[in-house]
Amino acid sequence: MTTLIWIAVALLLIGIYLSWTAGRLDRLHTRIDAAKAALDAQLLRRASVAQELGTAGVLDPASSIVLYQAAHAARQAEEEQREVAESELSQALRAVFSEVAQAEAVREAPGGEESMTELTAAVRRVPMARRFHNDSVRAARAVRRHRVVRYFRLAGHAPFPLAVEMDDEPPAVLADRTGN
Repeated sequence: MTTLIWIAVALLLIGIYLSWTAGRLDRLHTRIDAAKAALDAQLLRRASVAQELGTAGVLDPASSIVLYQAAHAARQAEEEQREVAESELSQALRAVFSEVAQAEAVREAPGGEESMTELTAAVRRVPMARRFHNDSVRAARAVRRHRVVRYFRLAGHAPFPLAVEMDDEPPAVLADRTGN
């Protein structure tokens, strides 16, 4: 009789552990979804500000075209091509704002200071949002690698989380204004 009680207690403890692990994994997947939504919002904000700046007429024509096309491509990119398009937008921003004179010219234009402040904030938040997302992915992957999670299929049908790898380095002119 005592053996049955110990077996029941052991099974109960194993069940509690499995339930706790499944709940933890579910919370990590929820955190990934929230981080992905935040990253998407920051990427959209950066592309919108860049596109607006490209059409404002405060940049030289070549810079306007480069910035507008990269921002438009980033906003319209399909999910499979999103990282490439966002990396190209980062490269376009660095090319357009490679010199302090270009940023100062934009700031001197009517409404330019507000546009540059908004762009600076947007390019600063993208790497932070991506880092937060990738940290969440790393935590979920660590839990999903455990044998218990795999053997008991505690992840269910949730897709394996993927990190976002893209070039999000801000232009030096804008990074200096953010205090980085």
